[in-house]
Amino acid sequence: MTLRAVVVDDEAPARAKLRRYLAEAEGVVWVGEAGDGREAVRLIQREHPDVVFLDISMPGMDGFAVLQALGEPLPAEIVFVTAHDDQAVRAFEVHAFDYLLKPVGPERFQAAIRRLCEKVAPSLSVSTRVDGLLENAPPPARYLERLLLPVGDAAELVPVERIDRIESDRNYLQVFVDGEPRRLRGTLDAMQARLHPSRFVRVNRSTVVQIDAIREVQPWPEGEKRLLLRDGARVTWTKRYLENLPPGLSISI
Repeated sequence: MTLRAVVVDDEAPARAKLRRYLAEAEGVVWVGEAGDGREAVRLIQREHPDVVFLDISMPGMDGFAVLQALGEPLPAEIVFVTAHDDQAVRAFEVHAFDYLLKPVGPERFQAAIRRLCEKVAPSLSVSTRVDGLLENAPPPARYLERLLLPVGDAAELVPVERIDRIESDRNYLQVFVDGEPRRLRGTLDAMQARLHPSRFVRVNRSTVVQIDAIREVQPWPEGEKRLLLRDGARVTWTKRYLENLPPGLSISI
């Protein structure tokens, strides 16, 4: 089944580039474009696309304001296409499917299309685009299942099970994925609130650890514990945070 796509960007050359990419892609077809936020809302409500390629920085009504005007649940998968790399966390909080940094290369764009087709196409039917059914769609999950993280000059949607630990670094976070750090703007308290407490635990003032990433728990002085993680890192679980174990987790050594 072919996905129906619209493009929203206030710059005509940017829209033309995405139109060209869409024409070359399999499984997706361009059905319209808009040059500002208000026009975008009208277009999306009229066409009921399956995916919206949406710029963030637009005069008058930016990309996030467009989503706010459309309301919940969102009527399409959202792929942000932007020159700014500091909105990734906010983009994921509004349940964006992907986050493409300009200038977008054809390979990165095609990869996003393939992932879209894998996720959306099998479950699409005409009825999923009927407004009445959209209004009854379940609300989005409270806890994060994927996290949008920078990688080079792009961003990657990373399943949370690949995250070993998250460490605070002033106004930033270091998110360790498969042993490699990804730098992200935000606070540890805000991030912890978005992670399921049965999967992630705060072990000290500056570190949240995924429970499944813990390989060994070793005794440590002053009633604390020393954790060996699957990526080889060693982290101290302080006494203060041992007193607040999540439900279903017990440490006996």
